[in-house]
Amino acid sequence: MSGYKRMRRQHQKQLIALENKLKAEMDEHRLKLQKEVETHANNSSIELEKLAKKQVAVMEKEAKAAAADEKKFQQQILTQQKKDLATFLESQKKQYKLCKEKIKEEMNEDHSTPKKEKQERISKHKENLQHTQAEEEAQLLSQQRLYYDKNCRFFKRKTMIKRHEMEQQNIREELNKKRTQKEMEHAMLIRHDESTRELEYRQLHTLQKLRMDLIRLQHQTELENQLEYNKRRERELHRKHFMELRQQPKNLKAMEMQIKKQFQDTCKVQTKQYKALKNHQLEVTPKSEHKTILKSLKDEQTRKLAILAEQYEQSINEMMASQALRLDEAQEAECQALRLQLQQEMELLNAYQSKIKMQTEAQHERELQKLEQRVSLRRAHLEQKIEEELAALQKERSERIKFLLERQEREIETFDMESLRMGFGNLVTLEYPKEDYR
Repeated sequence: MSGYKRMRRQHQKQLIALENKLKAEMDEHRLKLQKEVETHANNSSIELEKLAKKQVAVMEKEAKAAAADEKKFQQQILTQQKKDLATFLESQKKQYKLCKEKIKEEMNEDHSTPKKEKQERISKHKENLQHTQAEEEAQLLSQQRLYYDKNCRFFKRKTMIKRHEMEQQNIREELNKKRTQKEMEHAMLIRHDESTRELEYRQLHTLQKLRMDLIRLQHQTELENQLEYNKRRERELHRKHFMELRQQPKNLKAMEMQIKKQFQDTCKVQTKQYKALKNHQLEVTPKSEHKTILKSLKDEQTRKLAILAEQYEQSINEMMASQALRLDEAQEAECQALRLQLQQEMELLNAYQSKIKMQTEAQHERELQKLEQRVSLRRAHLEQKIEEELAALQKERSERIKFLLERQEREIETFDMESLRMGFGNLVTLEYPKEDYR
């Protein structure tokens, strides 16, 4: 029993050592996965931050370029308008000169009109012409100003539309980046779950295999010890029977001596009885008959002693035969009892080992079912988490795009309403005019 207890303690130590080793392996595995998740999260955050900085830099660059383009556009219009104004003024100057010469010619041909009146008419005509040219110049300047303001306003609207498009592109790029990162994270989590499941099943198999190996070793040891015990018990019984057989002659001799003593004691009693009877007969019979009586008594005594001797021999023979048979029967009974006892003990051992094996197999089945349930539940939770995160990401995408489009729409509406108040009309379908103000 001490050997069994020591073996069980050793087996328990082996199982505990393996469990601790497997637990350390699982802790290391989970720590590795956790670090990978943290690394992915940090890298994703860094990538989004880089993307945001890049988008800000591009927007600032585009804003500077748009401001430069607007300034260049304004300068082009102003330069062209300056040329157009110079051409217009030169044309007016030529027209004024032609009109002036024409009036002079008309006045020179009219000899009936007094000179003073001619001078007044020429002066008035010059004033009218100058006034007309001044009005035309003012109208041209007004048209140029309107053209400049309207096209600058249109350019601002176009720049704003382009900025809106870049904002839409940026938010789509950011949201697509987030979705890609989230999909990579989900793929990584699924891979982690599968690797954890494989490790859990492998560890459970390792632990259960060791447990079954130890049980088989224990059962084999128990069986070997039981067989050795059976052989030892059989050897001990065989040795006992052998000693009994060796001891039997001494026992028979002792019994024979006991029977002989009883015979001797009986003979002494009969001798005393014979003497008493002889004395009594001699006393009551005449002396002449003493010889006959003594002979008769002597014959009777001899006959009885012979009968006793025969009984003695018969008793000894019967005793020896009975004792030999009794010893054989007792030994055979002991052999049968020992075989039955050892068989029952072997059956009990087999039943006990079968029970332990069935209990262990049932325990292993429960452990496997428990692991399957835990793995299935963890995978279901992971899939639910993935579904919820994708839904939340899609909701964020829809809300942010909706908010951006609504803000841009309000900004355009505000810009267009301000343009209407400024008297520029609808700028949506406006194209760059071909300077038809002349």
